Amino acid sequence: MQHLQSILSVTFPFFALVLCGYVATRRGLLPIESIPGLSTFVLYFALSAMLFRFGSATPIGQLFDVPLAVLYSVSGVVLVTVTVVTSRNERIGIKDAAFGAMAAVFSNSGFMGIPLLLALLGEKAVGIIIVTLFIDQILISPLCMSIAHVQSNTGQPRSMSALLLASVRSLRGAALNPMLWSIVAGVLFGMSSLTLPDPVWKTIDLLSDAASPVALFTIGAILARNAVKATHRSLLMDYVPVALVKLFIHPLLIFLGARVADGLGFPLDAQTFTIIILIAALPSASNVSMLAERFGADSGRIASIIMVSTVLSFFTFSGMVWVLGVHPSAN
Repeated sequence: MQHLQSILSVTFPFFALVLCGYVATRRGLLPIESIPGLSTFVLYFALSAMLFRFGSATPIGQLFDVPLAVLYSVSGVVLVTVTVVTSRNERIGIKDAAFGAMAAVFSNSGFMGIPLLLALLGEKAVGIIIVTLFIDQILISPLCMSIAHVQSNTGQPRSMSALLLASVRSLRGAALNPMLWSIVAGVLFGMSSLTLPDPVWKTIDLLSDAASPVALFTIGAILARNAVKATHRSLLMDYVPVALVKLFIHPLLIFLGARVADGLGFPLDAQTFTIIILIAALPSASNVSMLAERFGADSGRIASIIMVSTVLSFFTFSGMVWVLGVHPSAN
């Protein structure tokens, strides 16, 4: 019981901040029009500063963990494929299935995972989070958007050239993500012999310290905005199973993949094993609904997946931390 209380003492404040953002937006204390500004601050300033700081302090060897990258990539591709195939029905076409698959695999590592796992496991989790962020951005997201372009809006298959163009655009969009460039800049800075003036570092530290609370509050605001803007309600069977896939099947697939890798002679150390499972157990990334809306998919369904996975993850993620035997007080 004491172990569980120590876990909840860490996880509860994070989810409470998400709830604060949700309530503030639903009650009109935070105008919906201000949410893009909050997201811009988090993405381009606070979170980017945090990733630069951690990237500069992370040994380069941690970012080239090939077994880790292969495990996370293969598991993600398998889960995308299975989710697309199993979720299609008379209401869900290939485009909606593709964005549902993205929500089933793309963890909220940026806005939620970084502060939460840092609080639970300390800075030793940073290198692994960075690796998974790269894979989600340059593999999972472009793959799902490419699948979404397999059919045109008229339902006809697209040509190979159109699919290649869509893939290039997806990769270009991923390459423009400021989080990736912040990581790269931090790693390169750490490898160099350069130093920054103390006032500059203090500015980076201030922005980094603001990342966690503002990012979590913004997640709640985005969830509330999605609920307000939803034009129709999807059937429970069209989104709840995908949310459960994110919270249960994704970490289970990582677990099984790690066991296979161990049998093939590529074992993960216990610490890496724990961290990557917890990353997979995070709720769906909040920006997937915005991508779905931009590409003309059913953003209401995607928003429902994100909402359910975020609400349930307070219980499922905390339970996963307990099952894995993580002791926050020891980190």
